[in-house]
Amino acid sequence: MKHLSTLPAMLLIVSSLWGQNVPVQEFILDNGMRLLMVPRKGDPNIAAGWIAKVGSVNERPGITGISHLFEHMMFKGTYTIGTSNITEELKLIDEMDALKKETRREERALIERQRLGEIEDISDPKNRLPPHQKLLDELGKLQKQEKDLIVKDEFDRVYTSAGASGMNAGTDQDWTVYFINVPANKLELWFWMQSDRLSNPVFREFYSERDVVREERRLRTESTPTGKFQEQFESIFWQSSPYSWPVVGWPSDLDGITREDATAYFDINYAPNNITACLVGDFEPPQAIEFAKRYFGRLKRGPKDPEPVRTREIKQEAEAQMVAYAETNPEAVIRYHTVADGHKDEPALRILADLLNGRTGRFYKSLLLEQGLANNASAESNGKKYEGYFEIRGVAKPGKTPEEVETAIYKELDKLKKEPVNDRELQKVKNQNAAADFRRLQSNFALMFQLLVYDSGRGWRHINTDPKLVQAVTVGDVLRVANRYFSSENRTVAIYYRKKAESAESDPLLTKLNDQEQQQVQTMKSRVGQFNKEQVQQFLQQLEQQAHQAPPDKQDLLQVLRKILEARLRVLEGVK
Repeated sequence: MKHLSTLPAMLLIVSSLWGQNVPVQEFILDNGMRLLMVPRKGDPNIAAGWIAKVGSVNERPGITGISHLFEHMMFKGTYTIGTSNITEELKLIDEMDALKKETRREERALIERQRLGEIEDISDPKNRLPPHQKLLDELGKLQKQEKDLIVKDEFDRVYTSAGASGMNAGTDQDWTVYFINVPANKLELWFWMQSDRLSNPVFREFYSERDVVREERRLRTESTPTGKFQEQFESIFWQSSPYSWPVVGWPSDLDGITREDATAYFDINYAPNNITACLVGDFEPPQAIEFAKRYFGRLKRGPKDPEPVRTREIKQEAEAQMVAYAETNPEAVIRYHTVADGHKDEPALRILADLLNGRTGRFYKSLLLEQGLANNASAESNGKKYEGYFEIRGVAKPGKTPEEVETAIYKELDKLKKEPVNDRELQKVKNQNAAADFRRLQSNFALMFQLLVYDSGRGWRHINTDPKLVQAVTVGDVLRVANRYFSSENRTVAIYYRKKAESAESDPLLTKLNDQEQQQVQTMKSRVGQFNKEQVQQFLQQLEQQAHQAPPDKQDLLQVLRKILEARLRVLEGVK
C-alpha cells in the first residue's frame, strides 16, 4: 500500500475544488455602479477596493498615459480633503490653466522649429524665447501659491489615523484599480472617502504631477537596461491594436496632456456606470448596501456609456524580428498572437504554458538539465480584454547563444504540435492549477482584487466557472491549439545580446572583472543618474562597510563601483 500512486487522492482534492464557488453577493445601484460583497467572519479588517473599467487600451494617440496619470491624480484629494482654502485654490487652478493655454502656443512654435531642423531639443531652456520663459516663470509662481494651500498627503493620513493600511492603486492596459485594507468599524469612512474622491475630485498639482509621471517613465523605462527595447517590441508585435503603446504613455503625450483632456476623460470613464466596488472581510452586507446607497448613490450616472475599443489587431502575415544590444543577459523572447480573455481556446493555452513551466516542466528538463543551454526558460499565456498572446522567454547560459535557445524552444513546441501529451502529465498540471486557484481564494485582498479584475472584463461570475474549463481541457485540445497558434508567420522574436562593456582603454579596471561583475557595473552606470546626493552618500557608505568584509577577489568590483558613485557625487556637488 505504501507504493500506491497519490494521483487518486489528488483527483479527490481537485474534484472537491471544482464544487467550491465564491459566495458573492451583488448589489447594483440605480446609477449603474456595482457592489460585490464576500462576508468572512473573524478577520477585523476588510479588503476594500473599486475598479474603473478603463486602461491604456481605451486611450488614443495624443493622450497616451492619461489612465496612469489619473491613478496619481486620484490621491490628490477633493474639495474637503487636501486643501486649506478650496475657493482660493480653484481660483489659482483657473489662472494656471489660462497661463498653460498660452504656453502651449509657444510649445507648438518650438515643435515646429524642431521639425524644420532649427533646434534639436524642445526641452532645452536655451531654445525658449523670452515670452515663453516669462509665462513659465509666472506659472511657477502660481504653482508655489497653490502648494502653500495644499495639505500634503491628507487623503492618506485620514485613513492611516483610522487604522487603515496598504492604500494603493494600479493601472493596467484594461483597467485601473484602487484598494486599501480598512478596520471593520471604519467601513463607513471608506464609503464616504471613495465617493468624495469620485464626486468632488480636484486635479491639484496637475502640471507638476504630469512631470512626476514623466520622471517615473524615465526611471522605469528609459533608464533601465531593456525598458525602451520592450516598448519597441510591443510596437512591433501589435500592428494596429491600442495595446501597442505603453501604459505610462509616450513622452510627447505626457508633455501635452491638458486638464481639459483629463476632465473629459474622467467624466466618461470614472462615472459610476463604469465602476465596480468590492468588499471582502468581516462586515454585514445589509449595512454595506445602506452605505453604498447613501454615499455611492449620490454619484451621477455618466452622460453615455464608454465605447468599447474599436480598433482590432490585424492578422500577422510574416514573422517579425528585433535584435537589441542591452546591458542584460543574452535572451530569446518569442511571442505568438493568440486569443482574448474568455475565448474557448484560452484554457488549453493556459494548460500548455503550465506544461512548459516549472521544475517539472518540459523547458526545465530539456533546455536546462539535458541540453544545458539556458539558465531560465518560461512560458506565459496572456488573454487580455480584446486580444491575447503567448510568450516564451529563454535566458542563455554563459557560453551559449540566444539563437541556440530559440532553436531548442521551437523543437519543444514542435513536439507539442506532433505528439499528444501524456494523460498523467496533463493531469499533473491540472492538479497544480486547481491548487493554485484554491490558494488564490484564501486571502481577502487577493479575492477582492480577482473579483474586481474579473468584473472589469467578462464579469465576476467567471471566477467560479473558469476553473472548470481548465480542468476540462483534453489532450486533443492541447494538440489543436499548439498547431493553430505556433506558426512562424504568427510570431515576433526579440534577440537580446549583451552590450559590450567599456573598453580597457576607458577603464583598465574592467579587464579584471568577470562577465557577471561587468554586468553589475553596467547596471550601476545605467541607474546612478537617478540617484540624489543623499542616496549616493548612502551607497558609498555601504560600499565602505562591504570593502572591509569582502574577499580579495571582490575588491576590484567594489573599487569600480566606488569610482562610479564618486563621479556622480562630484556632478551633484558641482565639482568638475
